[in-house]
Amino acid sequence: MRHHSILLSISICLALSLDSLAADSWPQFRGPSGDGIAKAESIPIEFDESTNVTWKTLLPGRAWSSPVVADDVIWVTTAIERVPTEDERIAMLRESGIEEKKFKQLSIAASIELKLLAISFEDGSIERTIDLTTITEPDAIHSLNSYASPTPVIDGGHIYCHFGTYGTFCIERSTGETIWNRRFPLVHSVGPGSSPYVHKNLLVLIQDGVERQYVVALDKATGKTIWETDRPEMDAPTGDQKKAYCTPIAITDKRGREQLICMASQWMVSYDPKSGDEIWRVYHGKGFSVVPRPVYNDGVVYFSTGFSKPELWAVRVDGQGDVTTSHVEWTQSQGIPAKPSPLLHEGLIYVIADTGVASCFGVADGQPVWKKRIGGDYSASPILAGGHIYLGSHDGKVTVLKPGREGKIVAENVVEGQIMASPAVVDDSLILRTDTAIYRFE
Repeated sequence: MRHHSILLSISICLALSLDSLAADSWPQFRGPSGDGIAKAESIPIEFDESTNVTWKTLLPGRAWSSPVVADDVIWVTTAIERVPTEDERIAMLRESGIEEKKFKQLSIAASIELKLLAISFEDGSIERTIDLTTITEPDAIHSLNSYASPTPVIDGGHIYCHFGTYGTFCIERSTGETIWNRRFPLVHSVGPGSSPYVHKNLLVLIQDGVERQYVVALDKATGKTIWETDRPEMDAPTGDQKKAYCTPIAITDKRGREQLICMASQWMVSYDPKSGDEIWRVYHGKGFSVVPRPVYNDGVVYFSTGFSKPELWAVRVDGQGDVTTSHVEWTQSQGIPAKPSPLLHEGLIYVIADTGVASCFGVADGQPVWKKRIGGDYSASPILAGGHIYLGSHDGKVTVLKPGREGKIVAENVVEGQIMASPAVVDDSLILRTDTAIYRFE
């Protein structure tokens, strides 16, 4: 029976895909197309703890992963930490060989339990808690990160949960059974961040650590490695400036070539999804610890270059080899985020800088259209839904803007807690996760 169950699960996984999920789903980081744009036509622009809230559910643990939704179930990952005392924390950091000057910006757990939660879309009740693994003596992470920051991805009857060095799991949604799991040890330095991505029969993981940087593609049905490709050589004094936390996108260019676009420190790289062979690369400078997910439109990919001094780049995708001197359309260095992803809509590209400055640029030339100080600190990526842009800050404020050349602010809403996860939108409802709870607003 067990063998039959596995074969049935694999056949379902192969038959269904992201594209076959119902329209009222949000299957991956930044939504159905991975770009933060929702199909919903009517979601609230005003909401708080008592206004337009259908339900609010407290969540266990600490995690910045975004919610994903399908078939009236919301899925989130979480990490239950055994928190050490301050004396224990210092001792653990010393034992890890970390420089004392970095202690203030780091946190560390004595152990973590990694879990997957299934939440009812209808009433917010936690329907199932799936225990994935327990990690004793995990590595230190940045105090702004969590041990469960990568967003899971739903594909057909399965959900894939990735926790960087702590494991990758394929879970059957209907039963909660683990179909397969793999572990790819990696030194993240400040914790995991890159979300998994499903492309056809592949589960693609960006593995840009301190000691090694590479991309690996797994058979999504079995977890077996299909291909593995090292990143281009980087010019950096330490591995800390070679790491990155980006999430891939897939495109088909005007020449008919399928491409997996996988941002890295110093390089943006396109790979052939069938083989992992490099198609083209562009050198974007010394940017590292890259978090924002790229966006694509009409033959051009737009991406932020990460920490140091973030820049927004526009690069044509029809090249071959090193295209640094031939395919860069424009770059922009003012007000560009290191963590939130860009949002592209109707010829304009919108960004919210980590420090709370929102900007709009023309996609044709990268020239500024407007800039507004929103205030606060930001990690979550913006979404566009119901004709409005939503920006969620660390202090629980959600600013709502009207897209266009004026960028008018139409509402400012506040919820309890810290917003680090990017929202989901399903069935004209806004699903918002904070550090302590998850909400459904409509």
